[in-house]
Amino acid sequence: MAQITSFDRRRVNGPDDSFPPIFSDEDQPGSSSSSPLQRESRKPKDIRPIFLQTGLITQANGSAYIETGNSKVVCAVYGPRQAKNTSYSEKGKLNVEVKFAPFASQRRKVPNRYLQDAEDRSLAVLIHQAIVPSVRLELFPKSSMDVFLTVIENDGIQSCGTAGTIAASAALADAGIEMLGLVVSCAGSVMSNGEIWLDPTTRELEHSRASLTLSCMPALGLITNVSQTGQVTPQEAIQCMDACEERCSDIHMVVASALHKNQSAL
Repeated sequence: MAQITSFDRRRVNGPDDSFPPIFSDEDQPGSSSSSPLQRESRKPKDIRPIFLQTGLITQANGSAYIETGNSKVVCAVYGPRQAKNTSYSEKGKLNVEVKFAPFASQRRKVPNRYLQDAEDRSLAVLIHQAIVPSVRLELFPKSSMDVFLTVIENDGIQSCGTAGTIAASAALADAGIEMLGLVVSCAGSVMSNGEIWLDPTTRELEHSRASLTLSCMPALGLITNVSQTGQVTPQEAIQCMDACEERCSDIHMVVASALHKNQSAL
């Protein structure tokens, strides 16, 4: 007599026993194990460690990959190439496009090949305004350069903007495009208690009342772009800009070292 069992050979059977998942307090959205106005591993004026490597995409004229904590961005530069179906222009055109990977944020993004949402466009405009003053477009008449950035992981929109700006400038330099200098960027947030925290994360931005992003060329001492959101006093804005500009000098050394290391490996 055949023995009757609950095992089904035609389907993938699960385990015999199951247990509910256990989440820590840090995994819950909007919660933190410490005070929201107290950093655990960084001081207010410290930024997250930066990992930058250029020349990873062999099909592109220039490329860069950057990690700043949980923010990861990859950039590819194509060009300069002749602009087709356009009128003659004495200056070249720089195009910047930003895309988020579907798994980049907590809320999954549906990939669209043709359309961009507001977050993609705002980041693209911010990065374009930051890097276009450094590119010598007058040397590339009737030409275009395309900068494509993909956000692999997002830990704060300001962090993605600063990381994208650094990666785009490094990729342009890797492509051998004439530039006045390297562009680096740093972000700061004004917390509810008035403190200024540099390089804020997504959780830290939830407890801030204003944020500011500064892009500059430290080698020339020029500021290329400043973007500010929220309510902030002029004095707080100046303090935040000074703190960001000081950190940009350190970031510039990281970018220059990464480019030199890549050229030495060739």
